[in-house]
Amino acid sequence: MRVYYVYILLCSDKSFYTGMTNDLERRIIEHKSGKSKDSYTSSRLPLELKWYLECSDPRDAIQYEKKIKGWSRRKKQALIDENWDDLVKFSKNYTENFNSRM
Repeated sequence: MRVYYVYILLCSDKSFYTGMTNDLERRIIEHKSGKSKDSYTSSRLPLELKWYLECSDPRDAIQYEKKIKGWSRRKKQALIDENWDDLVKFSKNYTENFNSRM
């Protein structure tokens, strides 16, 4: 059975990068090498793997990757921290949460 991974990297500028691969170790090495000079992560080295999910179906992995890429930073952080209460809270109306911080 083939395994597909959705992953989140923490970049040196504190931004998150979300990706998908069928070989997590190889893909992390590629990111850390910085050889693709025009890639998002190449100018944000060093990188740290913060979270990953294994999927058996590539369509599921692609769906999760797209979903997570659309999340706010704090929602991604809640996922990384396994803070399920905040993950649910940040899944609710974004403007509601944004206005409550002000």
